Parts: sequence; C-alpha cells; structure tokens
Amino acid sequence: MKRLFFISVLALGLAVPFVGALAHHGWTWTTGGNIDLTGIIKTVRLGNPHGILKIDVEGEEWTAEVGQPWRNKRAGLVEGDLAEGVEIRVIGEPAADMSERLLKVERLFLGKREYVLYPGRD
Repeated sequence: MKRLFFISVLALGLAVPFVGALAHHGWTWTTGGNIDLTGIIKTVRLGNPHGILKIDVEGEEWTAEVGQPWRNKRAGLVEGDLAEGVEIRVIGEPAADMSERLLKVERLFLGKREYVLYPGRD
C-alpha cells in the first residue's frame, strides 16, 4: 500500500510541471482568432523555447512569439532576417487579454515574402 502511494505521488509530481509547460506553449492563452499587425522590429531574442520579437506598431509595443529555431528554419527564415529596424507584418492569435499586446505568430511577411510558421492554422 505504501509503495502504491509513493508511486502515485511520484507520478503526480512529474506530471504537474509538464502540464504547466503545455499550458504556456500551447494555444490556450490565445483568442482563437487572427489579427494582422505591421510594425518595426525593436528587439529580437531567438532560440528555445521560441523566439520573441518586440515590435513597434504605431507607437505601441507588441510582443510577438515566433517559432522555435527549427520551425523558423523550416519556414525559410535565415539568420539576420529577423533583425532590429526591419519592417514586419505578422498574422497570428493574440492573447485573450488584448491589453497584454502579445501575439503568437502563425505567418509573417518581410517585404512581399511570406513565411508560414504554423501551416494549417489559418
């Protein structure tokens, strides 16, 4: 009986951090609908678990989550494409609380070139 209790507690302890990670990295925090923003990239942090761009959109700063390095590469982005001062158009799902100005990017445009990070989400 003690052994079963120990295994149950251990399993729960391992599952809780995993569920939290899924909640953050999934789509549950978004609205489910897309918005379209155009602005200038102010800062870039690429890497895992996903890249972060700060974008000036008509004087408001938005945080745009782009893909993991492998996803960005698969979409056709190369080093230097996402850089400070570059004009970017992003389409994706905003946070349910729009005052957060946070967007999970599904597609982005640099000039006329489209990069699809999450195929089939639109």
